[in-house]
Amino acid sequence: MSLKVAVLFGGKSTEHEISIISAIQAIGHINKDKYEVIPVYITKENDFYVGEDIGKIEEYTHIPQLLAKSTQVVWIKEKEKVSLVRYPMKKFGNNVITTVDVAFPIVHGTNVEDGTLQGFLATLGLPVVGCDVLSSAVGMNKYVMKTVLKDNGIPVLDCKCYTWKDYEDVDGLVAKIEKEFTYPVIIKPLNLGSSIGIKKASDREGLLEALELGFEFSRKILVEPAITDLKEINCAVLGDYEYAQASECEEPVNSDDILSFEDKYIGGAKGSAKGGAKTGGSKGMASLKRKIPAEISSQMRDDIRKMAVDAFICLGCSGVSRIDFMLDQATGKVYLNEINTIPGSLSFYLWEPLGMKYETLLDNMIELALKADRESHKVVYSFETNVLEGVHLGGGTKGSKM
Repeated sequence: MSLKVAVLFGGKSTEHEISIISAIQAIGHINKDKYEVIPVYITKENDFYVGEDIGKIEEYTHIPQLLAKSTQVVWIKEKEKVSLVRYPMKKFGNNVITTVDVAFPIVHGTNVEDGTLQGFLATLGLPVVGCDVLSSAVGMNKYVMKTVLKDNGIPVLDCKCYTWKDYEDVDGLVAKIEKEFTYPVIIKPLNLGSSIGIKKASDREGLLEALELGFEFSRKILVEPAITDLKEINCAVLGDYEYAQASECEEPVNSDDILSFEDKYIGGAKGSAKGGAKTGGSKGMASLKRKIPAEISSQMRDDIRKMAVDAFICLGCSGVSRIDFMLDQATGKVYLNEINTIPGSLSFYLWEPLGMKYETLLDNMIELALKADRESHKVVYSFETNVLEGVHLGGGTKGSKM
């Protein structure tokens, strides 16, 4: 019997549409002889839908019509079985649409990639492909991520974190930033990806514009120095805490000094969304102009690939993540910029040069989730206790100092 894999995508995120592209790409490459794939679309209101057309990219040009002919579902756990159940339920007949053996979130951004969805799926007891709750949350929070990496000897740029409260006194915030940094600086929302809300500021006027943009997308922003002679290098990692391997390195070719959302997802995406799961108007991150392999020395390639694996293991990641680096060409120093715990297109294009097909990559990711699930059953999470005996709320406890 084939393993039932629910591929989840969409969600309440600024990267909602990119998630759809990434997931339907993957659905088209999962081994159907080995797995029964159940596409599960999450709306921007965080409702779950399944249906015959949910896994077809061309249907997402008219989402209301797609939902009208699809079925809203809720997740129900009964004993050891997790099911997708019709909602609202019919009074008569079977409401169970299907059972699920493994959850495969292919989601990007806040509210889905940051551990929120992973935590929900974990409460159901499902094996979940990719990073767990903690590594997802740390990977999404750029400040926490940098703090952990710096503490473990992995080079990152110095930064400061500021909040909406700081922004209430704009002049005071600008003064703080100008005291800590020299121009140019980079302003980033604390917990977004896909270059959304990121802006470089070369003077005070630019800083005010960058702060306004950053705080539009997040309650907290990160400020760090801008590298003026920058080369970006990306490398993906596949594995878990026991063993991880690095992909080939890539060098994105951007149209500006910051790789934009348009560079990543819109540039080069010609034509309409036709042809099913393996094609379409946009190929996600696979459509980005890039040099593979990156134009760097063999020594730097080795150093970056090792640093990527070290960071992946340090943060407790699993499945596939992409780690983005910044090379300061003026000094030759390399800094880890950020980690994408569920990268666009799952970075499949970085594995093909090493001989790993997309189907094999996806299979490895699912196998890692099953391994983690097997290991979790060896850990004691609860035990029988009589601590509740004799408890009298409001009047203290019998035999206890609570």
